[in-house]
Amino acid sequence: MPTAPPKLITMLERIIALPSVSSTDPHIDSSNKTVIYELAEWLKPMGFDIDIMAVPGEIEKYNLLATLGSGPGGLVLAGHTDTVPYDDELWQHDPFKLYNLDNKFYGLGTSDMKGFFPIAIEAAKKFIDIPLQHPLMILATADEETSMSGARALVDIGKPKARYAIIGEPTGMKPVRMHKGITMESIQIQGTSGHSSDPSLGNNAMEAMVDTLTVIMKWRRELQDKYQNPLFEVPVPTLNLGCIHGGDNPNRICGHCELQFDIRPLPGMKLDDMRHELKVLLKPVGEQHQLDIRLESLFPGIPAFETPANAELIQVAEKLTGHHAGAVAFGTEAPFLTHLGAETLVLGPGDIEQAHRPDEYLAQDRITPTVELLTQFIEKFCL
Repeated sequence: MPTAPPKLITMLERIIALPSVSSTDPHIDSSNKTVIYELAEWLKPMGFDIDIMAVPGEIEKYNLLATLGSGPGGLVLAGHTDTVPYDDELWQHDPFKLYNLDNKFYGLGTSDMKGFFPIAIEAAKKFIDIPLQHPLMILATADEETSMSGARALVDIGKPKARYAIIGEPTGMKPVRMHKGITMESIQIQGTSGHSSDPSLGNNAMEAMVDTLTVIMKWRRELQDKYQNPLFEVPVPTLNLGCIHGGDNPNRICGHCELQFDIRPLPGMKLDDMRHELKVLLKPVGEQHQLDIRLESLFPGIPAFETPANAELIQVAEKLTGHHAGAVAFGTEAPFLTHLGAETLVLGPGDIEQAHRPDEYLAQDRITPTVELLTQFIEKFCL
């Protein structure tokens, strides 16, 4: 006999109390195992089939796929279990203790986005004694805030297979059907150092970088002329020159120079195509200076995401929320679920302005409406 989970606020208290920081710094990074097993402890008695999957290549990182019902299609309610690091001295309250003040629930991950799971489970519990025509799935992933290794691992194994997916990232309860991608790249130029009194004694990597920058800036203008989307607040792809390092002393010919930058492409722009195009553009610079120019990705990148405006999930979301589906600048796991074949929507109760900052909170008046909204989605796509 299925049994109900704890009360919503109890679930919220317990999930916020479990640290699950994801960081590129191994001294800060932590496992999400306790969060995954806590979710499983709530979902299994409700009748969900539980699949806990270790993320390959990661230490103590896990994904959870909980499924109620069976058959083809179905709806996934998805989110990530990790949070960003926090500045303890800037928080007015313990980030791992749910604090209720002025109709706001404060705590690390309340808005982005551990707070989505108790809300999704609260909606799901209404269906534990109702036969479903299509399965309801709750998906919890690892390391969205850094490598997205959890989502990438799901693509590798080809699950979940669902017709529809809603990711509960903070959108202020407004539907989002597209966002930009992101890739971070490094250009490394290897020259030859030597005494600065005679340029013929070396090959200056920094001088080649000057011409490289000229090529990149021209390429950026071409991309922005070619690709535009007015649904975005910044309607063009961006390329940010983030940092540059080269040489070691004024009286030595610069032997090595590196530039790191990011690109945020619009939907329709493919990461590998851009990388190939840039390599082609940089080849003449290397030949001119007779040195090696290498383009390397600092991480695999996140593709841009778009679900068509006429998709059934988008049409339903717009009707239920009263808002047109829009676009956001931040990235999510949506392109990975899209790759798995699901019509995907980003829609959650939090606000992006609260994400990644001290005293993060979730407004109390968002909770009940989001439960009701998710209930309507489940009725539409699972019954």
